[in-house]
Amino acid sequence: MKKQINRRTFLGTAAASAVAPYIFSSETKGAVNAQEETAVPKKEWEPYTDRKLRVGLVGFGYCRFSSQFGFQNHPNVEIAAVSDLFPDRCAALAKEVKCEKTYESLEKMVEDDSIEAIFCATDAPSHAKHAILCLEHGKHVCHAVPVFYGDPEWGDKLFECCKKHPDLKYAMFETSTFHDDLYAMEKIYKAGGFGKIVYSEGEYDHTKEPGAGPLPSYNDWRKNGTPIWYPTHASAYYVGVTHQHFVDVSAKGIKPLNNPNPTPNANGNVFIGEVATLNTSEGGLSRIMCCSAYGRYLEAGRVRGEIGGFDGTYTSVKDAYTGTADGRKIVESLGDSIYKPALPPGVEAGGHGGSHGYLGNDFVEAILQNKEPRVGIVDALHMTVLGYYAHLSATRDGETIKLPTYSL
Repeated sequence: MKKQINRRTFLGTAAASAVAPYIFSSETKGAVNAQEETAVPKKEWEPYTDRKLRVGLVGFGYCRFSSQFGFQNHPNVEIAAVSDLFPDRCAALAKEVKCEKTYESLEKMVEDDSIEAIFCATDAPSHAKHAILCLEHGKHVCHAVPVFYGDPEWGDKLFECCKKHPDLKYAMFETSTFHDDLYAMEKIYKAGGFGKIVYSEGEYDHTKEPGAGPLPSYNDWRKNGTPIWYPTHASAYYVGVTHQHFVDVSAKGIKPLNNPNPTPNANGNVFIGEVATLNTSEGGLSRIMCCSAYGRYLEAGRVRGEIGGFDGTYTSVKDAYTGTADGRKIVESLGDSIYKPALPPGVEAGGHGGSHGYLGNDFVEAILQNKEPRVGIVDALHMTVLGYYAHLSATRDGETIKLPTYSL
């Protein structure tokens, strides 16, 4: 991923107070996608322990995600074992992360008492089930998105399991939360630089060539779902910013425009895109779009608040905030804290908008420093559960449906 702004070059020796004015802009200065911008922090990463966390990696399918989040390069991690159901993939993963110990399945791996934490890069319908298995065997666990795929009962089961094991860390690796823009938005929101969010948008447009089928997947899970069952890249642009939740949802589905009577897939879905309108717990409104129409690939979003707004989709973080005088003072006081911190040496920011290395490092820090991970179980469920009910609403011509909410 190309680093488009070098913070050391940009700042030079200027003090943080001199940086803040560059955050504010009333005009767009270029068409840089903020997802491609990785701000290089001034500070170097500082070691905090010599301990090495023993981590197991599971799943090396089409996306090969288990090797993409930097665990094998982290100075505080030892890859204890790897696993994949397919022997050739398991061997390839072991070679990729330089680990000699392998298991034929997650079910075998969790019996290894020497493993402290497991990253499940498995099929989406199995995420909750696999996370529960790890937690029940005393392992900290993180997994790729979403929490569940089409069956909210699994989300409820995982929620109860997390409550049952409060000493174990659970994290969902939602990549949008470590996009430069969303990271800044969260800091600004917490400081009061937006006020309450009046309106927000989140978009996940996984562009593909016209006529192209879904990406390969275990048991064809990508082929047999619905677009908005996979909502977290978009819903993070409200939940990940505010740590609030959605109250209810009304949604519409889009059928193929050249085929008004498509053949339903195994789950009965006929939509190629779905758009949801949601009321938020703050009293605002949000729009979530999940689609595969042709155009710019998007994992993006924006917010409009009572005293400030932020849109970094086509500009850099430093140009993305617009607000009142009071809002600008708040953001100015934040200085460099709106930019992501340094990563450990050897850990790259990686893919999905420079988020992979940050998510891996965040999980390690959550365990070794006993703090909450970036996306814990409550936010993970609030980012995911809307998708099930949004699709249900779309099948009922936009009926408004109340959403479940979670709290610990």
